[in-house]
Amino acid sequence: MTDHIILLQAPGGTTQFRIENQPARAPGPGEVRIRQQAIGTNFLDIYHREGVYPLPSYPAVIGAEAAGVVEAVGAGVVEFELGDHVAYAGPPVGAYCSTRNIVAEKVVKLPEAISSKTAASSLLKGMTAYMLLEKVYDVREGSIVLIHAAAGGLGSILVRWAKSLNATVIGAVSTPEKASRAASYGADHLIVGREADIVAEVKEITGGVGADVAYDGIGGDMLVKTIRSVRPFGTAVTIGQAAGPVPPISIEELRPGKSLCHPSIMAWCSDTNRYRNAANAAIRAMEMEIVSEIAAEFHLKDVTKAHEEMESGRIAGSVLLIP
Repeated sequence: MTDHIILLQAPGGTTQFRIENQPARAPGPGEVRIRQQAIGTNFLDIYHREGVYPLPSYPAVIGAEAAGVVEAVGAGVVEFELGDHVAYAGPPVGAYCSTRNIVAEKVVKLPEAISSKTAASSLLKGMTAYMLLEKVYDVREGSIVLIHAAAGGLGSILVRWAKSLNATVIGAVSTPEKASRAASYGADHLIVGREADIVAEVKEITGGVGADVAYDGIGGDMLVKTIRSVRPFGTAVTIGQAAGPVPPISIEELRPGKSLCHPSIMAWCSDTNRYRNAANAAIRAMEMEIVSEIAAEFHLKDVTKAHEEMESGRIAGSVLLIP
C-alpha cells in the first residue's frame, strides 16, 4: 500500500497542490497514528488554500477532520488501543494524508454505529452547529432561525439540529432541487433563488418582525441583507464568505440593538474542554441522524477535482476524500 500526503506549496488555486508519497512515522509521546479511512472537506479548506486564512508556513497540509482506525500508539497514551475506531476535527490542520500522527487529546472514539464516512462528513460541521445553535445564540422552542445554504453540508445539519430544538426554520437555497432537500431536512419555510428578496420574504414569513437569529455563510453583499432580516435585538451570525469578501458595513445597520457575531469553530476548539464538549455533542447528534449527506467522494489523489466540485456550487451536501 502506498500512502500519500497532499502538500499545499503556496496560497492559490488547486495547481498549488502537490501529491507525495508518505512513509508512516512512529507516533511521538502523547500521540496516536491514525490510518485514515475518510477525510472531510469544508469551505475552510478552500479559505486555507487560497490564503484567505493564511497558514503559518508553506508547504503545508490542510484539512480539518478525518476518521479512521488507530494504527499505533505513542508513549504515555492510555486511552486508545490499536484498532480503535476514531475521528478528530479542528486545529491543527493537516488531514489531507493517508496516515496522520496527532495528539491523543484531539481524538475521539466513535460508536460502532457511526461509520468513518459519516464522522468525516459531519463531525466538524456538527461541532459548528453546536457552537452556533447552543452557545453563540441560545436557540430554543419558538425561536425563528434563518439559515442560508440550507441544503449544504453545514446548512443541512443546522436545519436538523434547530428542528430538534423545536425552532421554526427558514431555509434559503439557490435552486428548487436544493429547496426539496432542505424541506426533507425539516425546514418550515423556504426562500428559493439567488435573486430572491431575502429581507422582504423573511419579513412576510414572520409577520413583519424578522428572524431571531440568522446564519450567513454566503458573504459578499448577503451579510447586510441578513442583518436586515433579523428582528430588533436579534442576532446575525457570519460564518463564511462563499460568494466573496464582505464589504464594509455601516454601524447604523445594527440599529436598533441588533448583534453581529463572527465566531470561529477553530478558535472555539483551541480550548480542550470546549473541543471535547462540542465533539461529544456532535457525536450524539450523529446518533440521532443529524448528519450531513455525502454528496460526492474522491480519491485523495483527486483533491483538485474535489475542490473544484466544492467551489462549483452544484452539489448539496459534503464532499469526502478517500485515502
